[in-house]
Amino acid sequence: MITVTMQLRSREQQLGCALALRFLALVPWGIPRARALDNGLAMTPTMGWLHWERFMCNLDCQEEPDFCISEQLFMQMAELMVSDGWKDAGYEYLCIDDCWMAPQRDSKGRLQADPQRFPGGIRRLANYVHSKGLKLGIYADVGNKTCAGFPGSFGYYDIDAQTFADWGVDLLKFDGCYCDSLEHLAYGYKRMSFALNQTGRSIVYSCEWPLYMWPLQKPNYTEIRQYCNHWRNFADVYDSWQSVKSILDWTSSNQESIVDAAGPGGWNDPDMLVIGNFGLSWNQQVTQMALWAIMAAPLLMSNDLRHISPQAKALLQDKDVIAINQDPLGKQGYRLRKGNNFEVWERPLSDLAWAVGILNRQEIGGPRSFTISIASLGRGVACNPACLITQLLPVKRELGFYEWTSRLKTQINPTGTVLLRLEETNQDASKSLL
Repeated sequence: MITVTMQLRSREQQLGCALALRFLALVPWGIPRARALDNGLAMTPTMGWLHWERFMCNLDCQEEPDFCISEQLFMQMAELMVSDGWKDAGYEYLCIDDCWMAPQRDSKGRLQADPQRFPGGIRRLANYVHSKGLKLGIYADVGNKTCAGFPGSFGYYDIDAQTFADWGVDLLKFDGCYCDSLEHLAYGYKRMSFALNQTGRSIVYSCEWPLYMWPLQKPNYTEIRQYCNHWRNFADVYDSWQSVKSILDWTSSNQESIVDAAGPGGWNDPDMLVIGNFGLSWNQQVTQMALWAIMAAPLLMSNDLRHISPQAKALLQDKDVIAINQDPLGKQGYRLRKGNNFEVWERPLSDLAWAVGILNRQEIGGPRSFTISIASLGRGVACNPACLITQLLPVKRELGFYEWTSRLKTQINPTGTVLLRLEETNQDASKSLL
């Protein structure tokens, strides 16, 4: 969530970190690594709902009972996820972020939910969510405190993992605030991965490990993938076009480091979908949905499902776009080229298909025409010798058959994206070229 500058705070914490590292050296990490990499979870990007961007750390249930972080909020969202088609569309995880905890642990050292805002505790909420056919996610922090100042998991990794398993939690978002060194950070993320697997419960592990490493050291994504099901790399998303642009720019600038790390069981997480909120125009919402699909990103909405427009709902539930995001080949897409305020992104899909997104970055004027050589797409094989091209966004329509030597012309609104699906018409010819 909120990046906190790491610094050594006390001799006691330094000693604790040293002891932790000594213990880490004694743990047979070969076995837990294999489990964490192959825990059978997140074989396609995780889909669900997460409270943070829309509801943040609103604790005032007296004045704002409908918008505070409470049992009531999550039960209402669970009901809507089923009744309004979100579950059927693939959104199955209902995730609690920061600010659910009581200020102190209980007498046995266990985390506990705030008793006023979660009167039934997390176990009862998990039972309710499960009764709806959904799964429950929860939040904790690798350091001494969460980003909002609630109890952190440092020194409590095993007990917290077991507590979450006992409650019936299905996903853990593990933040990185109030961590005093890179060594402590690495130890904590690895140790919690091991502890979650030791519980015997299937719990998706969502890390923010590389986010907190980047300011100081380039992350080792091969190692991170061995422990995490998805991982945040960059700053929190805000409800603004500037924020979405900055995430796309960071991702494309670092794609050589991160794209190959993604695949079934482990994904780069560019943060939440803010579609259906206040800050993005319609075209910008289309852009976020299209490019999150191409990036094989977890689709974790942060919006108010009680108050969402039919247009935003239809976009978020678009089965063709979700199919690109959830494609079983599990290859993350990348930016192919940029120039003249246009960007072309592409992603290989199963059955030799490709997804192509063309983004108009210009923020002045009207729709602009863009023409591209078909032969330049899909590493030269997407349409060799020909392919069927279907436009999926902003509206679905068949564009027809295109030969390898032809050119495609389209019009794109400012800050908007045209999302295309290219399907082979002669798979044998393409296979010979791969």
